[in-house]
This record gives sequence, structure tokens and C-alpha cells, in this order.
Amino acid sequence: MVGRRIAASGRVGHAMAALDALTSALEPPFAVVDLDAFDRNAARLVERAAGTPIRVASKSVRCRSLMIRALRHEGFRGVLAFSLPEALWLVAGEGETLAAGHDVLVAYPSVDRSALARLAADEEARRRVTVMADCHTHLDLASAAMREHGRGDAPLRVCLDVDASYRIGRVHVGARRSPLRTESDVVPLLRRLVDSDVLAPAGLMFYDAQIAGIADSNRLIREVQRRSAAELAGRRRRIVDAARAVAGSALLVNAGGTGSLHVMGIDTVVTELAAGSGLFAPHLFDGYSSFAPEPAAFFVAPVVRRPAPRIVTVLGGGLVASGAAGRSRLPKPWWPEGLRLIGAEGAGEVQTPLVTPHETGLDVGDRVWFRHAKAGELCERFDHLHLVAAGDLAGTTPTYRGEGRCFG
Repeated sequence: MVGRRIAASGRVGHAMAALDALTSALEPPFAVVDLDAFDRNAARLVERAAGTPIRVASKSVRCRSLMIRALRHEGFRGVLAFSLPEALWLVAGEGETLAAGHDVLVAYPSVDRSALARLAADEEARRRVTVMADCHTHLDLASAAMREHGRGDAPLRVCLDVDASYRIGRVHVGARRSPLRTESDVVPLLRRLVDSDVLAPAGLMFYDAQIAGIADSNRLIREVQRRSAAELAGRRRRIVDAARAVAGSALLVNAGGTGSLHVMGIDTVVTELAAGSGLFAPHLFDGYSSFAPEPAAFFVAPVVRRPAPRIVTVLGGGLVASGAAGRSRLPKPWWPEGLRLIGAEGAGEVQTPLVTPHETGLDVGDRVWFRHAKAGELCERFDHLHLVAAGDLAGTTPTYRGEGRCFG
């Protein structure tokens, strides 16, 4: 390191100073995952799931070896992928692969005809990959792929995505996902799957974004989330009862996310949960009262300028998260403590100025540790993650990007 070693105080300071010392030979920018914190977070997620198995949400990890590491924890089972090409890659047997006991549920509908054709032509993949649908058009595409490319006897498994948002009059609270909301919406699609000779019903998905993905940081939000959970539990049970009357009792029922495992895991109608962000603990989860994961993923940028006594500028830093644009989507300067972004510039593509709490403390050549607002999106900007475990560097592992994979 060119600059001075930064003094540390407090629990966060001492932990970060230790990470900084361990990685002192690495040239920034780089990304780091603390495996000990990752494993502790995995254990906390399992505890909050109350015995209901958890699928690893791949979009929140985007690193095969770390997904496999999570799956080695008792209580995790299978992957929730975000695209069909990704799911096919995960079960294809290239390099480090998922154990045979772990299947892949694709969380979002696919209109990728070439990927559907590849799935239809691979009977083993069809046994391990389930696609998502929420309308007849999705079923049309899957059926056409099977009729043209299908090989073997295994049908193409389909899960239906059901809207789990909360509605207060004309106000919509939650993600804009599926048009399916009631038993009368779901049953016709299930009947079509039951009657099909090439497709088969696999289950139902209910993603509660308004609970799982929103920090319960004040009384109003907590009350809305409480009412939403109660409404969803009743509606979900009615839909599942109607669905099982049509398609049998073996249907999976997927629900939840990092922020709602403790709510969804105790519902006996739910057969599995999904989570991933809580493994890395991005800063959007700092405001949750019910869950306090340990920061496990960071990126580091070098100080390259000092344009004013209390301002330093780091190279790059503009790793902005998806979602509604705003300050919450910006990365958070994490260590040294007390740094803050400048409102007029934010986190920039090529440089990020930071206000320091004192006129001295950081200089050219020093390093700043950041946390991303979201989890897996960090991996879209780095080929490899440097791993730290038991107080030592534990090597590196490639991200999806490092393996030459980009799934949108």
C-alpha cells in the first residue's frame, strides 16, 4: 500500500482493519468475500427458515462455488435461477457443478426459444430444471419446443408464478410480476398442464417482494407488511388447496426471500423458501429490524487524488444497483469509517469523490472499502472474488463474469 495504515477503533473498525491487512498485497480495485461471515449468515438464514428448506437465489450470488458452498449447509436445497440459459449451464456438468440432489427452479418466465429447445432435447436436464409461467403464451412456447425437439419420456416441468403483492384499494404494494392472483386465474393453466402430454405441473411460486425486499424500518411499513402477510397467507392457502385438487398434493409451493424467511417459513402450506442476498448482506439490508446479517462482501477502490483537505477521490466506484434510481442504490463507503459520498457526484463511472471526517487520515495510495447496495450485482463488475477465511487469504474464485457467462 502506498499510503498510511488507517487506525481502527470499534468492532467494525478492527474487523475491517484485519481484512485490509490480509489483502494488503492486492492491487485495487478488487472484490472480497469473508467466508466466515458468509457461513454465519447461511446458518442464520436456516435458523430463520424454521425447518423449511431454502433455495439459493442465484441472482443474489452469481458465483458457482459460493452457491455450492451455501448448498453444503444443511437446510439449503436447490437453486432458484434467474434465467433458463443459466439453469441449463448450472446442470450441464461443466466444471464445478451442482450435486445431483439439487434441482433448479427458474424464477422468471423464458421466451428464449433456443434455450427452450435445448431443454426439450435434454431429458436429464428436464428432470432437474423447472421453468416458470404465468400465461398461456408461456405454455404455448414450452409445448412447441417439446413437440419439435423433445427427446425421451420426461415431460417439461412448469411452475406457475402467482402474484403475491398487496393491494389497498387501488394502491399496489409489491413487485409487478404475474397476472395470476386468484384460484380462478390459476386453475385453468393447471388443468392445461395436467391434460398435456408434454408438460407437467410442478408447483406454485409466491414472491412477497413487499415483505422480503423492503426494510421494516418504521411502524407504518411494519404494519403494512403484517397486513400483507396475513392477506397473502389466506389467499395462498385457498389457491394451493384449489391447485392440489386439480394437480395433486406433490406440488411445490415456493415463497419468501431473505427479509421474510421468518414469516413465510412458519406457514405450513409453503414447502420451500428462497434466499440469497442475506449470504452477502448488502447494505440495503441494514435497515431490517428482524434480521441483521453480517457484511460479507466488499469491493475496494484506491485513493488516486486529494483535491481538497477533506476530500479524497477514488478510482471508479460507480457500482450502482438496479431498481428505482436514488441514493439507496449507491454503494456505501464502509471503511475507513466516517466517509460519505458527495451529493453532486455520487458514485462515478471513473471516479468517486468522498468527504472525509478530518483533514488528515487518507492519502493518495490508501484504499477505501465499499459495500454494494445489492448482493449478486457486485459480481457483474469483477472476474474473481478474493476469499478470506480463518484470518487468512483462502484463494480466489471466479464469478459468472469470470467464467465468461452473462445471463442478463
